[in-house]
Amino acid sequence: MNYLDLSLIEKGGPIMWPLLALSLLGFVFFVERALYLHRGQIAASSFLDGIKNLVRKQRVLEALTVCEETPGPTAAIVKAALMNFDQPEAKIRSSVQEAAIIEIPALERRIGTIAAIAKASPILGLLGTVVSLLRAFSVMQAEGPYANASIFSGEIAQALITTAAGLSIAVMAYLAHHFLYGRVRALVHDMEWVANEIMQFLLLDLPDELAGQEATSETGIEDPRVPPPSDDETPGKHAS
Repeated sequence: MNYLDLSLIEKGGPIMWPLLALSLLGFVFFVERALYLHRGQIAASSFLDGIKNLVRKQRVLEALTVCEETPGPTAAIVKAALMNFDQPEAKIRSSVQEAAIIEIPALERRIGTIAAIAKASPILGLLGTVVSLLRAFSVMQAEGPYANASIFSGEIAQALITTAAGLSIAVMAYLAHHFLYGRVRALVHDMEWVANEIMQFLLLDLPDELAGQEATSETGIEDPRVPPPSDDETPGKHAS
C-alpha cells in the first residue's frame, strides 16, 4: 500500500513545489530549534544551589567552570554575575543585563521564520488556486458551448489541492511556532528568576553570611548546639 501519494504534487501544479520547499524548511527549523531549546532547559534551582555552595566555600573559579560546561542561557547569566561578584551592584546588574541581551535573540532565532511560513503558505496556496481557476475559465472560453466538466476538472482539482496544501502547512507551522515560543518564554522566565536570585545572593546573602562568620571568630562564641563539658570532663578538676 502506498502511504505517500506523490501524484498529488503533480496534480497540484507548479505551485506545489514552492509549498513543498516551505514545508521542508519549516520542518528543519522546527527540529533544530526544538533540540536547541531542549538542551538549554536545565533544573535552574538545583544548578543555582550548587553554584551558591561553591561560592560559599570560596571556590569561585570552580563555579565559573561549572557555568562554562553547562549549556543554556541560565548558566550564562550566572557566569556573568560571578565574573563581577566583587564589583559594585551597578556593575553586576549591567553585566547580567548584557548577558540577557545576548542570549534572548539566540533563543528566538529562526522562530520568526516559522511564523512567516505559517503566514505565507495559505497565500501561496491561494495563488495556485487563482492560477488554476484562470486556466479553467480559459479552457471553458476556448471550448465554448462544447465545454463540459470533464474538460476542466483537472484545473479545478489543481485549485483545491493547492489550497488544501497551503492551509495544511500553515496549520502545522503555526502549531510549531506556538510550541517553540512557549519554550522560549519558559527559558526567559528561568533567566529572570536566576538573575534575581544570584544578585540577591551576591549582594545581600553572601555578605551577611561572611559577616556572621567573622563576628563568630572574633568573639569566640561557641556553637550553642555543642553541650558544655561535664564535671568529670572538666580539665583540672580532681575528685575530692
